[in-house]
Amino acid sequence: MPHPYVLLSAAVSLDGCLDDTGPERLLLSGPQDFDRVDEVRAASDAILIGAGTLRADDPRLVVRSPERRAARTAAGLPEFPLKVLVTGSGELDPAARFWRTGGRKAVYTTDGGASRAQAALRGQKDVEVVPVGPEVDWRAVLEHLHAAYRVRRLMVEGGGSVHTQLLRLGLADELQLVLAPLLVGEPGAPRLFGPGAYPPGRLRLEETRPVGDVVLARYRPVAPGAGPLASAADRYWLGLACDLARECPPSRTAFSVGAVVVAEDGTELARGHSREGDDPVVHAEEAALAKIDRADPRLPGATVYSSLEPCARRASRPAPCARLILDAGVRRVVTAWREPDTFVAAADGSGVLAAGGAEVVRLPEYEGRAVEPNRHLLGGSA
Repeated sequence: MPHPYVLLSAAVSLDGCLDDTGPERLLLSGPQDFDRVDEVRAASDAILIGAGTLRADDPRLVVRSPERRAARTAAGLPEFPLKVLVTGSGELDPAARFWRTGGRKAVYTTDGGASRAQAALRGQKDVEVVPVGPEVDWRAVLEHLHAAYRVRRLMVEGGGSVHTQLLRLGLADELQLVLAPLLVGEPGAPRLFGPGAYPPGRLRLEETRPVGDVVLARYRPVAPGAGPLASAADRYWLGLACDLARECPPSRTAFSVGAVVVAEDGTELARGHSREGDDPVVHAEEAALAKIDRADPRLPGATVYSSLEPCARRASRPAPCARLILDAGVRRVVTAWREPDTFVAAADGSGVLAAGGAEVVRLPEYEGRAVEPNRHLLGGSA
């Protein structure tokens, strides 16, 4: 199921703390960064926090700028983004200002916490309580936000436990981290990320810039997911493969396809697209794999991203792309679009891959992007 774009937003001290242990909230940012955060909120469809942040800080989570609110309204959007709270227990304070400000609100909780949350919030306007199972299921939360509220961009403002869970599960598309020029030094101070098993490799640095006396750093997780569950990084790489398909020389007799091969730690090993270079019949996966040494030890743990299902049969080469992928040792493929019968009847590259022991993950929400450069080939089926 499609997910929103998930942006984690946080400010920390130089020693990685979100706050100190005093009774008052430690202000890590200054006026310029508060205004930047307001701009990010205004560009979001929803803003999410965990119940721990609600109890500790009781944030209003609103767009403060009247001009930004007016711009949202002029664009046909609600004046305020949807406010989202996630709580396992469902134990909530109905007097918190969180409920008295902004517009619509959604509370995601467990099956057991739903009745407590509903009882606490009885009489509150524009609040929906959504149970998502015996435990908080983050994928279910994101899927419901996308399907029920049409949330395409979700800003997550804490706390550390929420950030930790989303990053560990591979569900964070971006991390916007503000580094404040101070040290907390208290052993009991809350920290941004807790211990646990995170996706491997280094995050990709997208941007750094000063904002007043703090520094903003934007990072993107790029390590592929594992098994049948797609990660935010999987969506990023598949989107890149779809973009590569638009670079193909036009053809009336073959699809335009893009492909990227990515190591387990998020290192891009190669990319390619159909009819690349001087070869009029080369396929995208074939072009990408040809750029990698077959002895590269990273191939067995790599993922191939292809905008179109790798071919199962072809006339122009001895081996189809599904076989090339298996022969390279790759055992995970993420694709957007099943191959139609335009050139090959009953094509089933996914079946060939699965029979060879590869995990095939399809993200149909990217099908439109994969189809676009091939629309001229599909006639009335486009």
